[in-house]
Amino acid sequence: MAAARAALRLQRQSLAANPFLFSGHGLRYRKLEVILTTTIDKLGKTGDVVKVAPGHFRNHLMPKMLAVPNLDKFAILVREQRKLYQREEEVVVKQVTKEDDDARLQEERLKQYQAAAKRLDNALLVLRRFISTGNELRTPVTKDEIVSEVARQLNITIHPENLHLQSPLASLGEFELPLRLPQDIPRPEGKLQWTLKVKIRRK
Repeated sequence: MAAARAALRLQRQSLAANPFLFSGHGLRYRKLEVILTTTIDKLGKTGDVVKVAPGHFRNHLMPKMLAVPNLDKFAILVREQRKLYQREEEVVVKQVTKEDDDARLQEERLKQYQAAAKRLDNALLVLRRFISTGNELRTPVTKDEIVSEVARQLNITIHPENLHLQSPLASLGEFELPLRLPQDIPRPEGKLQWTLKVKIRRK
């Protein structure tokens, strides 16, 4: 009887010292300490020491080499593995940060373009010109002149291709000229497109 008790005591000590044996004998009232060899959602990152159920380690983590027992020899291997992949992980983080910065800059530019489009749409550009006969101008107003006046009067820089003008303005009056802006800029409320109002008065 004493020999049987001693053998049982030695068996329990062996199970407690060896996680592999411990996980294989169905002892569910204790959890194992294991080292994760890869990042697992809701469990931990690579190299973390976590506690898991023996059955989970035996049936899932160990066969797929997702974790190893918390022993010194395995801890050294995991640390070396992390050193090898640490530089690559740092590079990936920098790339993601740069993409975030580019997206933020693009969003800020879009807001600036939209604010400029609203100013153009609400503004009235006034030009004074000499007339020849009736309401006809001596010199028609060209697209380049309108672009120059927008910069001078409204302090907004646009390009000739942003302005839809089929022919120069040749008479007095008020004109609403369509604007050709990037498609990313939302259309104005209640209108089909952005426009610029130009009024030509007699000089």
